[in-house]
Amino acid sequence: MGFSKETIESELQHTAKLNTKNLGELAELAFMRKAASLGFAVAKPWGDSDRYDVIVRFEKIFWRVQVKSVITVQPSRHSYRVKTTHGSNTTYSPDEIDFLVAYVFPKDVWYIFPATVIESRDSVCVRPESPKCRLLQYREAWDQMKSELAVRRAAVTTALEKSLPGATDGTEEIERPAPSVIKRACREHSRRGAMRTSGT
Repeated sequence: MGFSKETIESELQHTAKLNTKNLGELAELAFMRKAASLGFAVAKPWGDSDRYDVIVRFEKIFWRVQVKSVITVQPSRHSYRVKTTHGSNTTYSPDEIDFLVAYVFPKDVWYIFPATVIESRDSVCVRPESPKCRLLQYREAWDQMKSELAVRRAAVTTALEKSLPGATDGTEEIERPAPSVIKRACREHSRRGAMRTSGT
């Protein structure tokens, strides 16, 4: 349920005039519409005391989602910088949210980041039209919200990537861990989780 290029360009003329708060509210509405169209149940929490903006459900799985958006491109880098902090410039943690989703208004594109990916970061840079963007795997990655295993795998992959040399701003391509390495790490992650559960 995407929009035509003409519709996007027309709406951008009005969107560009909105203040930050109004832009954030519009992004939340866009997210709820998109999620609902993909079969998710969506709910808006009462008040704004929590760090998440929306709750989504797929079957019996519930997620806490923080919605961010960006409308202007960085001319020198041809990328969009998405702020991944709260208003007080504090970062998000997996204890507070499960996903941070980012909407790139000019491209009508969504990025679905598990909380472990943006943890301790104040921003990420995405290039929707570049196949070399390190964060390409999160573009329109809605299936992550349909599987707890996918989220666990993302957490392990992120931890492994952080141990490798490469860019930290999300704009360059770096070597990714081999699938076999990720599978072994996931098994170890699950084993440790089971040990912690049995020990309580």
